[in-house]
Amino acid sequence: MQLYVLGRRLMKLGEDAMPGTGFARLPSSVRTVLLDVSEHPGSSISQIVGRTGFPQSLVSAAVARLREGGALETQPDPADRRRTLVRVSPKVPARTARARIDPAEPVIAAALGIDSRAELKRVVGVLSDLAERLAAADRTTATH
Repeated sequence: MQLYVLGRRLMKLGEDAMPGTGFARLPSSVRTVLLDVSEHPGSSISQIVGRTGFPQSLVSAAVARLREGGALETQPDPADRRRTLVRVSPKVPARTARARIDPAEPVIAAALGIDSRAELKRVVGVLSDLAERLAAADRTTATH
């Protein structure tokens, strides 16, 4: 339970560090689908369902909403035309690069009451290390 609560809290801090992107205004289920697709481009709806634990109808609705908004693109799976593959639109990184995104450090410092630059650097380093390790584990799992 502590890990789940930590994950939710980190998501909230991440949202707070991204003003002006519109991301925080999306329902959490839609944000989760968008994040999952950004981490696993070319996924099928059923793969997204498996990773998020959401019902198929909710994932399909979220994908449709994000596709209509221009954040996601879909295409039939060439290996099985009945399946739909989902990826982040190539337009999104360009829009994100133009958006003003404040660094996470002030948000983390405020949330934790950190005044020391050295302590903030240590906490951000630990979080960065954890993110890198999780990403590496995902890559390893994906290749097996």
